[in-house]
Amino acid sequence: MKIEKTVSEAINYRRSVRIYKEDEIDTTAVRKCLENAVLAPTSSNLQLWEFYHITSKDVQKKIRTACFDQPAVKTAKQLVVIVTRKDLWKIRAKANLNFLKKSFGDKPIETYDSKEKFAMSYYKKLIPSLYIDFFGVLGLIRYLVFNLAGLFKPVYRQFRNSDMRIVAHKSAALAAQNFMISMTAIGYDTCPMEGSDTLRIKRVLNLPRGAEINMVIACGVRDPKGIYGPRFRIPFQKVYKEV
Repeated sequence: MKIEKTVSEAINYRRSVRIYKEDEIDTTAVRKCLENAVLAPTSSNLQLWEFYHITSKDVQKKIRTACFDQPAVKTAKQLVVIVTRKDLWKIRAKANLNFLKKSFGDKPIETYDSKEKFAMSYYKKLIPSLYIDFFGVLGLIRYLVFNLAGLFKPVYRQFRNSDMRIVAHKSAALAAQNFMISMTAIGYDTCPMEGSDTLRIKRVLNLPRGAEINMVIACGVRDPKGIYGPRFRIPFQKVYKEV
């Protein structure tokens, strides 16, 4: 489907639409928008996310129940569930390592230059030091040690399990925004929803324990009644701070 709007036009046109028309939407076009989603920036390029494109009416019905039959999910023609996969950090780090080795060329490790060695070390040593934990104990120890060191110099402080969960969810949210703006650009509408029984959704999608639901996004063509009033934003001068 041809891109119809510029980035600025799409951002301004996008609204959280709660009621959709009966018009069906093109599954291939939605998938293309999800291909744009995976191009979003992501912490350490780990891409700790998965995207579940729900086209099955039976699965949609189950997720609709888990989303409390909100109008957005009830009238949506398709759904997208954004899932974080912090539990896949080892696999994704290894994928980055393999990509780096391939891009550096087929040569002995000892011939790597300083930048190449740093990049390899980043995924071999630094990433494990951030993600390896034992019931939250190691993360807490790292957090306390580095915050103590932070009394004397700038340090990275987000070491706890809860911090790393936030990192994964931030990356997933960036991808979700890429997806929604892409949908708007081609004339489709969306509504990101947090109100849901995430455990039930995980069961519907047969997700492992380590997966987490970031958001459910309803997709369709907006019904004029689906826009609940004019857009409200805090005045820009109240939130913009030039330093």
